[in-house]
Amino acid sequence: MKDYIIIGAGQSGLAIAYYLNKHKENYVIVDANAEIGAPWLKRWDSLKLFTPSEFNSLPGFKFPHKKGHYANKFEVATYLKKYVAKFNIPIEFNQKIIALKKENGVFTLKSETQNFEAKNVIIATGPFHKPFTPSCHTKISKDIFQIHSEHYKSPNQLQEGATLVVGAGDSGVQILEEVSKTNKPVYFSGNTNITSLPQEILGKTLWWWFSKVGFLTANKYSWIGKKLSKSGQPVIGTDVKTLFKKKNVTCVGRTLDANEQTIIFEKQKVNDIKNIVWATGFKPNFNWIEGIELDESYYPKNYRGVSENLDGLYFLGLPWLYTRGSATLGGVKKDAKYLKKYIFKKAEKK
Repeated sequence: MKDYIIIGAGQSGLAIAYYLNKHKENYVIVDANAEIGAPWLKRWDSLKLFTPSEFNSLPGFKFPHKKGHYANKFEVATYLKKYVAKFNIPIEFNQKIIALKKENGVFTLKSETQNFEAKNVIIATGPFHKPFTPSCHTKISKDIFQIHSEHYKSPNQLQEGATLVVGAGDSGVQILEEVSKTNKPVYFSGNTNITSLPQEILGKTLWWWFSKVGFLTANKYSWIGKKLSKSGQPVIGTDVKTLFKKKNVTCVGRTLDANEQTIIFEKQKVNDIKNIVWATGFKPNFNWIEGIELDESYYPKNYRGVSENLDGLYFLGLPWLYTRGSATLGGVKKDAKYLKKYIFKKAEKK
């Protein structure tokens, strides 16, 4: 029996573990992966953070790169491994939790190999659960190579011929830019009316400006927070207008349907595509938690990470848990600090 079990050894789980460590709590992290940083290492090879180093630190340990540096995925994974070693954080690897329920005041967590028990559970599995791919992908010829951005590594995975990149978020735009550099034909499916912002303005990083004007601290219950959370996320660090004008890039609008070799878009039909990269995001999955109440976006109902209907259940790392930075490497520490104060204050009352 543990006092606390944290599910997930990413940045969110490690941030709250730091505070449990300082308080000498009886806890453990359980994680589905075989090593720290695995979710980062699985992503595409050229991935870089769009936040500079000075905004990437977890509590108690500064991100070890110079100010203004945009870290790659390997540097992030290395930082997380050093964090675990520095604070001697206990982790049970290869333990994917498939069921969680509370009975008689105790949480039972079930993995494929064993059960765990805890008085409190902190779910820090992040926002990326089930890769989403439009249903029309099943109508596409087996000769066309299809891959979700979760498994995309580099253009070396692609067959000869034209590539379709679907998705107008950061991942889609970054992958589109990388594939376009091969000079092979690339189709882009998605909204082209994207707001893009440079990483630096007037010699200061974009995140410096965000912090000055309050974008990073505005909470989702405030007027500005409500506006920001409902607006589209801007693409940072890529000049999308220039990218869309490249000779080998063709913008085809939304993907509507498919029939074997023919893909049907808003603007035209195309039948020479040999590869598709689905940068179409993820859907949340909390169905493994018995008795949990979900909101209209299928995320658990909570206030600042405290479950609204299951006492002793907490969340970290969800998008807009409280602010825009709640799901980011450097932003999660504020949510973890609040949750730490809430948990320990509650424990003192008992």
